[in-house]
Amino acid sequence: MKKTINIFFIFGVFLFSMIMLNTISQYASFDKNVGFLKFKQEVVNNQIWLIFFYIHIFSIPFCLLTGITQFSDQFLTENRKLHRIIGKVYAYNILFINFPICFLLSIFSNGGLIGITGFLVQNFLWIYFTIAAIVFIKKRNVEKHKKYMILSYSITTTAVTFRIIKNNFYQTDMPYHLFYGIVVWISLFINLLIAYFIIRKKQKLSFKGESIS
Repeated sequence: MKKTINIFFIFGVFLFSMIMLNTISQYASFDKNVGFLKFKQEVVNNQIWLIFFYIHIFSIPFCLLTGITQFSDQFLTENRKLHRIIGKVYAYNILFINFPICFLLSIFSNGGLIGITGFLVQNFLWIYFTIAAIVFIKKRNVEKHKKYMILSYSITTTAVTFRIIKNNFYQTDMPYHLFYGIVVWISLFINLLIAYFIIRKKQKLSFKGESIS
């Protein structure tokens, strides 16, 4: 049962990552009038904003892809040293690159005050969960480390959930900026809810395993 859940989870993460990578690939041309940039014409000529945007876009795949390997018990058992290296890449990417950059990008985000506050909440939860995961593994508390890594990765993948909802459910009778801001919060809620159920399920399976042994 536990192995089935892990496989399902990894497959879901892989699928989400492929969707995100497909979205990111359109920015490889550095055209200022593609994808998301079409809606940010008021700031695309701001070189600082644009540089930060591209750093975020081309560094976030490392968070997505490195995160996949962190949730396979077999991989962790057989590749502990590699797991630590990959985990550091994931954590450093968030702490030193994407957290500060996303803070700036959040301030200029679409969706008005609703969207800005939604992205800022996501960003601070992201760094909180990531730091908590680091602190607990240094204390050798593996269970809490896993819990906070799942929560951290749920924030990492909100960008994918956000785009799936935004691209498939927008109705023209609702102001775009209002819809955009609401979807920021919906995607955060969905991902945290999924993370909560995954954590609960893992805890139940661990408890059953301890009881049997």
